[in-house]
Amino acid sequence: MQFRHFYLAMAVIGTLLPWFFFGSFFALNGLDIPLFLQSLFVNGAAAGFAVDVLLSILVFLIWSWRDSAQNNIRHWWLVLPASCTVGLSLSLPLYLWLRERV
Repeated sequence: MQFRHFYLAMAVIGTLLPWFFFGSFFALNGLDIPLFLQSLFVNGAAAGFAVDVLLSILVFLIWSWRDSAQNNIRHWWLVLPASCTVGLSLSLPLYLWLRERV
């Protein structure tokens, strides 16, 4: 299996698994964004995990923006909505897939 196929498969899995949990939350609570954000920080363990992932996304976005400019990677901007609607589990393999296509 080529790495680009692996990255694409991981992007699909990285979309489906988080949205399984997000979907169940929104099915129970409706589209209550304030409650969703509050739930991310419901206790120390959840808050630590949430902050870790949010900081990792920020670092990834800055790095990938610079890397895309250096390597002339088209469609880099796709990682922005991917990060905002799913998270790093989609945006990182998506970017690596785009990078392999160069």
